[in-house]
Amino acid sequence: MADDNSYESMLCVKPEVHVYRIPPRASNRGYRAADWKLDEPAWSGRMKITAKGKLAYIKLEDKNTGELFAQAPVEQYPGCVVESVTDSSRYFVIRIEDGNGRHAFIGLGFADRGDSFDFNVALQDHFKWVKQEGELAKQEASESTAPKLDLRFKEGQTIKISIGQNIKKKEAGGAKSRPMAMGPLPPPPAGKVGGVIPPTVEQPTVSTVQTTAASLLDFGSPGPAAPPSADVWGDFTSAGSNSSKDAVQSGWVQFS
Repeated sequence: MADDNSYESMLCVKPEVHVYRIPPRASNRGYRAADWKLDEPAWSGRMKITAKGKLAYIKLEDKNTGELFAQAPVEQYPGCVVESVTDSSRYFVIRIEDGNGRHAFIGLGFADRGDSFDFNVALQDHFKWVKQEGELAKQEASESTAPKLDLRFKEGQTIKISIGQNIKKKEAGGAKSRPMAMGPLPPPPAGKVGGVIPPTVEQPTVSTVQTTAASLLDFGSPGPAAPPSADVWGDFTSAGSNSSKDAVQSGWVQFS
């Protein structure tokens, strides 16, 4: 910020503006452009907005020779130096100074609404930057006055770092065997499910199969017929008695 006053920057240039004589303000409601003689401007020329430090300057110059007609230093915007009229966005009232402490109010008008918009935005951006610079300066001042944290070693102060012990501990921890993961338990034996032991089925041997097949294929020598039994139900009785005995002996049927 020390070199802000060493140069002047250009913010906005408009090749044609008009200056009007304005009547005294009748009330506190503001100025109205309809009260001016808009078809008879008092002066026409070029307008420049420059900035030097925190101040902005509205300069009215001759567009051919560059001779300064009037100048208005602006310390803040919006403010009393630049005021908008109440009935149009293309006209403003500015306070000009002659450098000897005297000032006067004149009307400033733009032929195009876009030019008046650029005029407005140039002043707003400049003073927005001034506000940000002021806040940054306050922040830097508060940080400079605050006590700083001193992290330097005091005289005779040492620090000890044990690097080898940490490596040995990691190696010792890595050498430990990991516990083996337990797999799923095997299923229980099939014979114990439900508490009932299924009967064992005996597979016929080869000799038995061959004997049975031979007896079935021997058509030439029929065997002696079995004598008729007097008891018709004898075979069924014996078969039933044998099957019940086999079931009891095998143990797969339980009676209560």
